[in-house]
Amino acid sequence: MNPPAGRPILDALTFDLEDWFHVLGVDGLAAPETWGDLPSIVDRVTQTILDDLDEFGVRATFFVLGWIAERYPRTIREIARRGHEIGSHSHFHRSVYSLSPAAFEADLLRSVRAIEAASGQRPRGFRAPSFSIVPGCEWAFDAILDAGFLYDASLFPARRAHGGYPSQPGPHWRVTPRGRRLAELPMSTMRILGMRTGFSGGGYMRLFPVGLVREGFRQAHAAQRAVVVYLHPRDLATELPAMPMPLHRRVRSRIGHRGARRKLRCLLGTYRFGTCEQVLARALDDAFPCHAAEAR
Repeated sequence: MNPPAGRPILDALTFDLEDWFHVLGVDGLAAPETWGDLPSIVDRVTQTILDDLDEFGVRATFFVLGWIAERYPRTIREIARRGHEIGSHSHFHRSVYSLSPAAFEADLLRSVRAIEAASGQRPRGFRAPSFSIVPGCEWAFDAILDAGFLYDASLFPARRAHGGYPSQPGPHWRVTPRGRRLAELPMSTMRILGMRTGFSGGGYMRLFPVGLVREGFRQAHAAQRAVVVYLHPRDLATELPAMPMPLHRRVRSRIGHRGARRKLRCLLGTYRFGTCEQVLARALDDAFPCHAAEAR
């Protein structure tokens, strides 16, 4: 579902609040019991993000790891105090496809408790780590509803390392295996040389020049669709600790960091951004009546 033609497009600005070591597929960083001994960038970079958002008068959605909420509750409270939406990004940043339904539910509920304790807000939106709801994991949609969430923002409708799920573009209703409706906000993609790719976050935004990112916005807006921007604190950090990972991944993880904040500020000054709930309200306002008026 798309906003009516002529209505200004409201794009969704989101941040996955995790630390530099919360990456999938790196054995040396997989054990949560070791994370507390590693240097952290979350608090420092998040403060910079919050200051930039205040400068441009933008409210965003922060999908928070429960582990981060437990360790840095003051940071989470500050995000809430500044008026941003807070969602869940799971508790331990494990891929959905690697978990049983029972393990996924336990992880999800633990994240809800940690985030609510830290922020005073019960999260209403969920994003899977690395967009890892893939075909065969449809049971997760019912688990998300069972945990009390109103919407999911986990689907990436293009091929990628740890995710990828065919999806209708833009906000829409998804019917779960148990026949219920779940509001869905999939990630944005664009076409380049006949291929579909992401452009609006993570490594895509770090690697792509601003002009190519703007072309992605142009394509989405021409179809009257909102763009979903997603970034992590590590995308905006100019210095990161060395990661024990294969060379090709280490090189990719280091590309474009020094220019990422400049690109973000360029976008903040060019487009109109809001939270995921505000964007969903414009298309699915019967699901989000508390945001429908402000999103119009």
